[in-house]
Amino acid sequence: MKNLALSMANIRRSLFINFFSSTGGTVVQFAVTLFLARILSPSDIGIYSMTIVFINIAHIFQDFGVGSYLQREKELTPEKLRAATGVIFTTSWSIAAVIYAGSDWLGRWFNEPTMIPVMKVLALCFVFIPFGSITNSLLTRDFAAGKQAWVGAVSTAASAVTCITLALMGFGALSMAWANLANIVACAIAFIPFRPNYLPWLPSFRHWRDVVHFGMSSLLTNCLNSVNNSIPDILLGKLGNATLVGFFSRANSTVTIFFHIAGSTANYGSVSYIAQAHHRGESVGTLLNKATSLLTGIAWTALGLTYVFATDIVTVLYGEKWLPSVPAMDGLLVACAIGTVFNYYPAAMTAIGRPFLASFPIAVTLLSRIAFAFALFDGSIRSFSWVICGATLVALPVLLIQQHIYLRHRLTTQLQALWPSAAVAIICMTGAAILKIALPASFAPAFVLLASALPLACLWYLSLRMTGHPLTAEIHKMVAGFRARAA
Repeated sequence: MKNLALSMANIRRSLFINFFSSTGGTVVQFAVTLFLARILSPSDIGIYSMTIVFINIAHIFQDFGVGSYLQREKELTPEKLRAATGVIFTTSWSIAAVIYAGSDWLGRWFNEPTMIPVMKVLALCFVFIPFGSITNSLLTRDFAAGKQAWVGAVSTAASAVTCITLALMGFGALSMAWANLANIVACAIAFIPFRPNYLPWLPSFRHWRDVVHFGMSSLLTNCLNSVNNSIPDILLGKLGNATLVGFFSRANSTVTIFFHIAGSTANYGSVSYIAQAHHRGESVGTLLNKATSLLTGIAWTALGLTYVFATDIVTVLYGEKWLPSVPAMDGLLVACAIGTVFNYYPAAMTAIGRPFLASFPIAVTLLSRIAFAFALFDGSIRSFSWVICGATLVALPVLLIQQHIYLRHRLTTQLQALWPSAAVAIICMTGAAILKIALPASFAPAFVLLASALPLACLWYLSLRMTGHPLTAEIHKMVAGFRARAA
């Protein structure tokens, strides 16, 4: 029990560090995004969005489940570490060659020649990724968030400076591609001082079968997930144009602001933590209920407020030229709220050693998105957002059935854990709507958001107290920790 208490204290400390480091990085990246929204055109943003989706798919093959393998494995030996290193270098450099060679064909297929140089620069990223990826996975396994925070600060600074400088010089979409490369190179260099002593320097293929076996199990799920995340931009780019992709991408990034800020912390070490609980024989379903309740207690309220203040948020953050992206936010907000409930589902399947099972609901969602897009898309991004939402609803039964069978996670207990979060979100949305009506219509959008922030924060906390939400206890523990440190 003492070791478990120490472990929980270490995890809370790591989450605390990760939150502030990732939030700092997100603020910088977000500031860069706001800057680019005023310098680059929607077409530039759309070109990069259309290109990066293929890079994200390639990342799945490059990683080959090695990161999850290192975090989930009960005992790591030097032989397993050498094999993991050998696999990651082989896959990364092979992917780099394939992307570089295929960039011309892809640009011609989309009839967007400006995609070609962007893809070639992004291909170079895969050459440098292996030099830091193994160290990063091992630090996550050990919950060494402090070391990762330093690396994140260095890489974020390198990316931001590169992106802003090149955008001002007129590089367009290429400025974001070179910034991506600068980020990865900076990471590889910054990870060197934090490389664990037990990590061998030389790779090996002598014991590669264990790594490849797990990688093959998780590859299908990871690949489908990446394709599923990328298919909206691909479909919209093919059925519409780069400008529509740019507007839809901006709507999606606005909807997921909360996850850009807190997503890293919410998912930090989730595979390692759930795997350790599973190895101890604890109930994974009970663990998921608590984690999901804490997450939705914040996320659902954030999504609800985004719905109420959608126009104000887009105007303040990106400028009025991006207001055509607002109609896409309704369907995306509903889809995101549903997805939040199953945020830890893939990590749980990986933790119990069955990562391939998570591929089934993803496959259903992916096929539904394609079918609905061709059947229901009428040329507007509003209809396309409801295509995405409809596909999310279709996959719900598959998720619920698999949770019940493999995780012993019942729908009744899940709903019981979620109702306080739903109540809090509804109360806060109602308060936000009343505030918006009460404020004079002549107020600038920025002032509307600022004037609403404090009253809504107080209303959120009172709603947590009223509903007995478990997030209340976590907030009190955090405040008590601050007071103890101050004393």
